Amino acid sequence: MKDEIRANLLDRLAQGRDRFPGMVGFDETVLPQVERALLAGHDIVLLGERGQGKTRLMRSLVELLDEWTPVVAGCEINDHPYAPVCARCRRLAAELGEELPVAWKHRSERYAEKLATPDTSVGDLVGDVDPIKVAQGRTLGDPETIHYGLVPRANRGVVAINELPDLAERIQVSLLNVLEERDIQVRGYLLRLPLDVLLVASANPEDYTNRGRIITPLKDRFGAEVRTHYPLDLTHELSLLSQEAVLRATVPDHLLEVIARFTRLVRESPAVNARSGVSARFAIAAAETVAASALRRAAITGEDPPVARVSDLPSITQTLRGKVEFEPSEEGREQEILTHLLRRATADTFRARLGGLDLSGLLARFEDGRMVMTGELMPAQEVLAQLGPVSGLAQLLRRVGVREESPGLAAAAVEFAMEGLYLNKRLGKEELDGQTVYGR
Repeated sequence: MKDEIRANLLDRLAQGRDRFPGMVGFDETVLPQVERALLAGHDIVLLGERGQGKTRLMRSLVELLDEWTPVVAGCEINDHPYAPVCARCRRLAAELGEELPVAWKHRSERYAEKLATPDTSVGDLVGDVDPIKVAQGRTLGDPETIHYGLVPRANRGVVAINELPDLAERIQVSLLNVLEERDIQVRGYLLRLPLDVLLVASANPEDYTNRGRIITPLKDRFGAEVRTHYPLDLTHELSLLSQEAVLRATVPDHLLEVIARFTRLVRESPAVNARSGVSARFAIAAAETVAASALRRAAITGEDPPVARVSDLPSITQTLRGKVEFEPSEEGREQEILTHLLRRATADTFRARLGGLDLSGLLARFEDGRMVMTGELMPAQEVLAQLGPVSGLAQLLRRVGVREESPGLAAAAVEFAMEGLYLNKRLGKEELDGQTVYGR
């Protein structure tokens, strides 16, 4: 089976095809290490903080298997018709010869995944005696009385174990033979069942001290330990957002950039527990929350189509605080910290997108004491009506990446510019009756 993966991986490398669909930001770091491990025929443990794509990477290994593979029909452990290893299939092969029934299994069925929970038993992973088969009259010494666990049932496939340190140490011992001798032992049976599996596990470095550890003999049997990481640059963070977030309203590119920058600032903040990490799911949930806020405004005000604006961003800090583990010394300041980091992300995005752009046309609208009120439930048409004609609006729209004109997108661009001018001390801002008022 590892030869099969090696051949398919080499073929994709030679053709320049995507080897791990859906993986973002690992091309120069993690994936070369995984490829070397697979080419060497090694079992792999992926080590990294939560939300770094470890499970996605494990599941993508299925694409390196042959699309269809022959198995003995009805076999619990997917025996090869030409080389059966279980007692049942050997008996059938001796009785039927060339008439042995064969089925074809798709590669999607050759992947087994187990979340390692403290209540997982040796029987769940390896197997146990089936009392029903014994009750039917078979003797305890009959190998066909065994009920196979997850690992042998995934024979000739990929076995993935999520959060391996959560397995009790005595349960981890049951995997030692699988990784080294490539067989299993069930309750003292004289049973040698050579398994053909690729074992891939994931672990969080924090787990080694908080919840458990990977026992030393098991760590030694993994051929490769690969460290994963969060996206290293902003473009990868944005690509991940675009790929994973399910947005029920239009979220302009500049707001997605604010969310991506905000996520990176939260990860880097000394107020946040770095060992726990800030999952990629944080950014995804933030983008979906901002879109939901715009959808809610559209339903209440009749705005169509719904478009997210800067006034929807505060909803992030209110609903996603539980996704971040803060340092104990910051207790009670969580909301304040997130709000400050969100303002920094908005200011950084403003400078990156609109730095050097002449915004005098927008500032001129405030010279006569005009004020513009906006907010979570303020329709886009009303925001634009308060401003009136803005000189240079088309250039502003281009700089924030708006390719089509609509009241919602225009209001989103103008509101972003006003917030940026406020953060750069060129406009004033105050909260009034739940609304935001910009002015000189």
